[in-house]
Amino acid sequence: MGGALLLSLLCFAFLKGASPSTFTVKNNCGYTVWPGILSNAGVAPPSTTGFALSPGESRAVTVDDGWSGRMWGRMLCVQSSSSSAGFACATGDCGSGTVECSGHGAAPPATLAEFTLASIGGDDFYDVSLVDGFNVPVLVAPANGSCPATDCPADLNAQCPPELRVVVAGAVVACRSACEAFGTEAYCCSGEHGTPATCAPTAYSRLFKAACPRAYSYAYDDATSTFTCAGGSAGYGVVFCPAGGSSSGMVSECVLSDPTRAVLGHVANFV
Repeated sequence: MGGALLLSLLCFAFLKGASPSTFTVKNNCGYTVWPGILSNAGVAPPSTTGFALSPGESRAVTVDDGWSGRMWGRMLCVQSSSSSAGFACATGDCGSGTVECSGHGAAPPATLAEFTLASIGGDDFYDVSLVDGFNVPVLVAPANGSCPATDCPADLNAQCPPELRVVVAGAVVACRSACEAFGTEAYCCSGEHGTPATCAPTAYSRLFKAACPRAYSYAYDDATSTFTCAGGSAGYGVVFCPAGGSSSGMVSECVLSDPTRAVLGHVANFV
């Protein structure tokens, strides 16, 4: 093969592999959601790492070829000029003090949509994870329509055991993982329980799995929870509240008599 032809093919492969991917993030909830985005270590962030979506609103976010990271929804967020917290959210708060998360991850509990996109050839990997708990239903769907979607469509806040509940203004707004709630090695799949052979599902993770069969319910739930799609599949949809409506326990900003005090008071206690 001639050198010029080989160089042309290599340049074509590089340019093809370098095409960006687009995430279409949509809010089907009956309340505002503030998506947060965190790139994995060493991966360039997208142009935005946090924004607001009103009910029914969507936004396209473009990431570089080979991007990996996570997205999640922040709930019950307020901006306070009189508090050191600045911008803060009752669930999924990233602690940046602004709408942009800027390299900060979600404080649990938060439902996570996780992605590892192929760089040149190969497969994308994606999942919905409840390992860090639950705060809002989420759907992830490849845009090409030929790869499987994954989701946690259920309102786990309505099913959350009392010992895992996060409550704001008398309503359950999130459901903690057993690891976060109790911190034991058996629940966290750490220490002597740090392998698939020694960390088994628990009653709490089984509850999550029964409600959301395609989502990660604990750290080693790979077999039924990791999905793949050919790289360069034109992007993904990430939908909050895919079934529409509101979580039964979610408190609307309009319902709280003093939302700033309630949310910032909660953040001070739990974040």
